[in-house]
Amino acid sequence: MSINRLEQDEGSTFPGRTYAEAVLAPAYDQAKQELLQPMIAVHKAHLIMLFEQGLLTRDEAHRIANALLTIDLEQLRRGKYNGQFEDLFFEVEHKLLELSGEASGSLHLARSRNDMGISIYRITLRGKLLRAIGSALELHASLLALAKKHTDTIMIAHTHTQQAQPTTLAHYIAAVTDSLARDIRRLQAAYGNCNLSSMGAAALTTSGFAISRERVAWLLAFDGLIDNAYDAVSGADYAGEIASAVQLAAINLGRFTQELLLWCTQEFAVAQVADPYVQISSIMPQKRNPVSLEHIRSLLSSIAGNAQTVLTMIHNTPFGDIVDTEDDMQPYAWKSLDTLEAVYRLLSKVISTLHIKEDVLQKRAADSFATVTELADTLVREEGLSFRKAHSVVSKLVTIAAQRGDHLSDLSLHALNEAAVQTIGIPLRLSEQQLKQALDPNHFVHIRTLRGGPSPTEMNRSLDAQQKRLLGLNLWLKERAAKLEAAAAELNLILSGWLSKES
Repeated sequence: MSINRLEQDEGSTFPGRTYAEAVLAPAYDQAKQELLQPMIAVHKAHLIMLFEQGLLTRDEAHRIANALLTIDLEQLRRGKYNGQFEDLFFEVEHKLLELSGEASGSLHLARSRNDMGISIYRITLRGKLLRAIGSALELHASLLALAKKHTDTIMIAHTHTQQAQPTTLAHYIAAVTDSLARDIRRLQAAYGNCNLSSMGAAALTTSGFAISRERVAWLLAFDGLIDNAYDAVSGADYAGEIASAVQLAAINLGRFTQELLLWCTQEFAVAQVADPYVQISSIMPQKRNPVSLEHIRSLLSSIAGNAQTVLTMIHNTPFGDIVDTEDDMQPYAWKSLDTLEAVYRLLSKVISTLHIKEDVLQKRAADSFATVTELADTLVREEGLSFRKAHSVVSKLVTIAAQRGDHLSDLSLHALNEAAVQTIGIPLRLSEQQLKQALDPNHFVHIRTLRGGPSPTEMNRSLDAQQKRLLGLNLWLKERAAKLEAAAAELNLILSGWLSKES
């Protein structure tokens, strides 16, 4: 293609048509939906600080305040990228100039696109983090309620995908809830490192003007400052930490979701998803497809993938301002958080309406050889055998039973003594009653009263602790959300107060 033809197609000034289509237009569309409100908040906070520091005249400050309070944000959100402005920042700046005249030209005093952009990103991400944590707490409450209903529901736990030992459904669900709580704490930690202000760093060396970084941070409800100005515009680990926490949360929840899908199979047959969350086959009338769980599983994979994209895009970027990279990267962080929030919310509803077939779980436990660990323990206690010898006797018993096609209920004292003679050379003194008790799954569970065990008494203690933990997590969320809401209201209150005094 000739230079003249290329220039005709692409244009001779910035931005070239293809660059605008591939980069600027998508970034503009994302920014007007996600970054507009935080951008205006940063403008308001910076304006208040400049005036309080005596860096703007009253007339300048009031003109800009009026423009910030009257700018039509919905009109901006409906706009299409046309190349007139490089991006949303410059379009908003132009609108403020139209509304306030040259006064708004002073609004950019002692700041840069660098420190401003990072603060806007952090404000956006902290809001999404809080919403995701809120829905995670909703899921935590649903799981806790399910566990409390099933402290006596015996089930078989699996290791290596094989039947291992009896436990209770409450014990299993409480393990999931503990894992979820760690995910929530990681998201909380990410919030703490995200909710710090870069404002006042300017391009990377701060400013010669006597501004107050602390005042802007307070007005924007940040918990503090990013102390080093170079770090403020160069550090990307706040986004990386969020991505890491989100990715691990998705992986953890995906493992549980996969188990739920297994439980819903007709072969496993211990859980049934409620009607609002299943879909009937278009051709097979008997099917109840748990599509809600299937979509949750695939969405969790997409969350992990989007979070990994964030980490990959940070990798090998220079240790300096990377706002241009972040324009492309941030949408992946936003989508991963938004999707995680929705998945937490949906799974909470599925769990709250899930039907557990307790009789199937109980029968499966009663028919399983999973209790024989307790038989070995009983031989140690009653016969004085070492655990290895007791293990050998019981292993031989199970082998003999399997060869004969026996079930757990077929095991007899005669068969146990036969195994003992073959293994250690002598019969045992154990009674039929002791054997029966050792093989009872309910007995197995009830004597495991150690901290962390499945006995109902220990599970009630554990679930009470989880309830207290949930209350504390909800209080944390409530306090943070209230702080952000109050700060947003305070910005408008201050600016409106200025204008009301003037009139």
